Amino acid sequence: MLALAAGTIVGVVLGALSGLAPGIHANTLAAALLAAGTGFSAVLGEEALAAAMFAALITHSFLDNIPSTFLGVPEADTVLSVLPAHALCLEGRGEEAVRCSAIGSALAMVFGVPLSLVCVLVLPPLQPVLDWAIGILLVAVAAYLILSSDSVPWSCGIFAVSGLLGLFALRYGFLAWHALGDGAVLMPLLTGLFGLPVLLTAAHGTIPEQRFDGISVPARLLSRHSLLGTLAGLFVGWLPGLSNATANSLIDAGIGYDRDRRGFIVATSAANTANAFIGLAAFFAIGRTRNGVLAAMSGLDLPSMPTLMAAGLAAAVAGFLLTVRLSSSASLLARVDGRRLHVAVVALMVLLSAVLTGPFGLLVLVLATMVGLVPPLVNVRRVHAMGAIMLPVMAWSFGFGGF
Repeated sequence: MLALAAGTIVGVVLGALSGLAPGIHANTLAAALLAAGTGFSAVLGEEALAAAMFAALITHSFLDNIPSTFLGVPEADTVLSVLPAHALCLEGRGEEAVRCSAIGSALAMVFGVPLSLVCVLVLPPLQPVLDWAIGILLVAVAAYLILSSDSVPWSCGIFAVSGLLGLFALRYGFLAWHALGDGAVLMPLLTGLFGLPVLLTAAHGTIPEQRFDGISVPARLLSRHSLLGTLAGLFVGWLPGLSNATANSLIDAGIGYDRDRRGFIVATSAANTANAFIGLAAFFAIGRTRNGVLAAMSGLDLPSMPTLMAAGLAAAVAGFLLTVRLSSSASLLARVDGRRLHVAVVALMVLLSAVLTGPFGLLVLVLATMVGLVPPLVNVRRVHAMGAIMLPVMAWSFGFGGF
């Protein structure tokens, strides 16, 4: 037990570092821990190493909204929530956005852990039907998003072009350097579609004075949005080929990031954390890995699922406390020169794409940025660029194009 506790503490520390570092995912730390696994296992054992990996994933799911909120830097887990969170930051409400995110992730534990156990008991016999239904559901969601937009032709065009770019990037993703694992190409793809366009077109004044006057969302709505996000996280965490980016699209169909920004942040954060717990349940129940952390854990001598769930819950408590504490330091960012900050973040994103994904990643980044600049020019929402994720998943579900 002491070794497992020590592994959990190590995971919390590493998850906090990856969550606060723009562009770094817990998958990267899992790969690093696995590479250093011989020494780690010799001291604490493989079960403690697995606990450290899962604790890092959970802690990361809490803290990754801090750079998303104050710097506007997306990753696959926060790609759409960047938009309302960064907007609240520019209104001086960044701390509220981060606290909404922390509450959503915390409530996801309350809903997600019991639901994960139910899924383990109920869903395995239904898996063939669920695999077949993924594509149909995503077609329905995409149709709803496009037909409910202000400009159907432009929305359809952006969805199609971004989808073709996603097909290209994922089909030839083997050309990218895999410092972030097999899904490394997602970093430049989503950064180009949702991150760099926001930074390149943002106002260049100073970051406004940050203030916190409490959470302006009723407790009833916090619970409702968290439950919605947990269900979306459960859906993408159990079914193959989906990700938190897909969950963001599903949530947007129900809430809308431009209609209820705080509720959207709560729901997407809940989905992010719930996805980690349900992914662990799917791994133990049907032997499928849903992210790089679980893939790294699959070769280890694992403790029981309840033991790893307990490590995840402990990490979630630590992640919540750290997130709330760090959000209160937002006032230190006041009067920071926005132009210099945005230039520095853009340079960092380009550098990370070059170092972690190589020339092919840079090509994807440039193409994605060109597509990502279009939606505000034609007055449509950026959510339609999620075709980059949704179209490849549809192709996989229907057995097209080698996916």
